[in-house]
Amino acid sequence: MRHLSLVALPLILIACSAENATGQNAAAAEKPFKTSVIADFDSPWAMTFLPDGRALVTEKAGEMILFDPKNGTKIPVAGIPQSDSAGQGALMDVVLSPTFAKDKAVYFSFSEARDGVKGVALAKGVFNQASDGNTKLDNVQVIFRASPYVDGNGHYSGRIAFSPDGKYLFFTNGERQKFDPAQDPKSTLGKVLRLNRDGTPAAGNPLAAKGFNPAIWSYGHRNLLGIAFDADGRLWEQEMGPQGGDEVNLIEPGLNYGWPNASNGSHYDGRDIPDHKAGDGYEAPKVWWNPSISPGGLLYYTGTAFPMWKGSLFIGGLSSKALIRVKLNGDKAEKADQWDMGERIREVEQGPDGALWLLEDGGKSQGRLLKLTPIN
Repeated sequence: MRHLSLVALPLILIACSAENATGQNAAAAEKPFKTSVIADFDSPWAMTFLPDGRALVTEKAGEMILFDPKNGTKIPVAGIPQSDSAGQGALMDVVLSPTFAKDKAVYFSFSEARDGVKGVALAKGVFNQASDGNTKLDNVQVIFRASPYVDGNGHYSGRIAFSPDGKYLFFTNGERQKFDPAQDPKSTLGKVLRLNRDGTPAAGNPLAAKGFNPAIWSYGHRNLLGIAFDADGRLWEQEMGPQGGDEVNLIEPGLNYGWPNASNGSHYDGRDIPDHKAGDGYEAPKVWWNPSISPGGLLYYTGTAFPMWKGSLFIGGLSSKALIRVKLNGDKAEKADQWDMGERIREVEQGPDGALWLLEDGGKSQGRLLKLTPIN
């Protein structure tokens, strides 16, 4: 064995440190984007851009903030119903009406407590900013509530997406960590729902004639924390699996996606769950992860700032502290990139200029708003 002198050791340690630093810098340089910290929020959950470039940001404790990226101004939005923010509860998604320029309507979701039980609600209001800057949502009304409300503080889901033609609103209801409701035809829990813009069940939903709740579009889901339409009108969804088995699904009307009878993950106590397999009667995910990435928001990218990624899905990673890209090819999907962001990523949004905007989860994370732009 070759022995090193004590004199030589410090030099070697310095060299190793330099090599590690160089490696870290090289790893950072491999990210094909520049990350800028724009603002800091209190456990933010979702965001959406207004036509003028400002954004509405929701926070876990129940605040909605009107934020101006140009000057950093934050204005609280009044008129928001009280959220129950225990556990995974929050003021959740926020999405503009497809005809916002005309009706100024804002749709949002939140968890609430009623009569000793809890659930996720869908609401809408009219955006109103006075000349003195005071901002509120007028005529706020809850237009849909998950059914049934149950005890517990988990798996609310609450993501919102409008169909490309603007006629329908798709809304996710998690199974509230209760397992069986995902397969219950009368319950909206563990389902993707298709609603009219007033919150009523849309006519022609595929399972209504079979005795299902008339709002149900697909079922057998767990905790659905992202939905997005692609350029061809396909609806993509991501959801958290149990211990492993996080999924990206192509949502087709009337299909059963298997939870809790099939999953590529396992129960937290180690008990096995049958994997998805051909012929089991359940629609298998297009992409899945084991171990978990804990997917947050979902974005279908249409911008030009990153032309090489146009038509990709982007996912925020919570436990994985990552930004994840999934490549689409028609109705096929495959894993593409995963970048370490150092903090839990709750939301991914596309800015007016095609930049990617990320919200850190808050809590033990920073809760910052990050802007990703091309390096060159």
